[in-house]
Amino acid sequence: MTVHLEVAEGVGTIRLDRPPMNALDVATQDRLKELAEEATRRDDVRAVVLYGGEKVFAAGADIKEMQAMDHTAMVLRARGLQDSFTAVARIPKPVVAAVTGYALGGGCELALCADYRIAADNAKLGQPEILLGLIPGAGGTQRLARLIGPSRAKDLIFTGRMVRSDEALTLGLVDQVVPAAEVYPTAHAWAARLAQGPAIALRAAKEAIDTGLETDIDTGLAVERNWFAGLFATEDRERGMRSFVEEGPGKAKFL
Repeated sequence: MTVHLEVAEGVGTIRLDRPPMNALDVATQDRLKELAEEATRRDDVRAVVLYGGEKVFAAGADIKEMQAMDHTAMVLRARGLQDSFTAVARIPKPVVAAVTGYALGGGCELALCADYRIAADNAKLGQPEILLGLIPGAGGTQRLARLIGPSRAKDLIFTGRMVRSDEALTLGLVDQVVPAAEVYPTAHAWAARLAQGPAIALRAAKEAIDTGLETDIDTGLAVERNWFAGLFATEDRERGMRSFVEEGPGKAKFL
């Protein structure tokens, strides 16, 4: 298999494993969707790390495979491509991308599906599809613009240029830069901390934020309001408030 799901202590690591560059061919895309849906279903997965290994996150789509496709073939495949990434973006749990080496094209688009991105100090990110006479097709034109703004997204997509991790941090494309050897441990620690949190409230927060970004503010506020009231029916809310009153803030233990 070219993608694996490993679970330990509440953290599920979705690991790309297609050497040497983790090129995202059709089989890898489909497997990614399967494992994202599995991570969504499994109660023992409370947070997720996206990881490509020590040397590379993912250098993009399998260009040789795509070169053999004609228009009809890609019309039939394009939805499947987007659906695999959307499955990752819709995991209703905290998701962090641990970016090492290259995250280009589909690799960058995969990182965009995470809630938080931690990059190596030697990482390079970008959307070089324009250099092939194409545009990003796995959500890049939509998620990148929402993340860093339309002007900055257009600069990266129009030019196809790669950015190093320091510029990516300035742009808001990544959220934290650490030495390469610390990328996965730092990402795992981020996920492990949230895996100990209130699962339903974290799901609610993610859905409210993501839905709000995709709609008008009144609809977003309605989603927030409904989730906020609904959480009063959860054991986690009872546990959290009781702990606050009896022990002070930040000491609640959630199941």
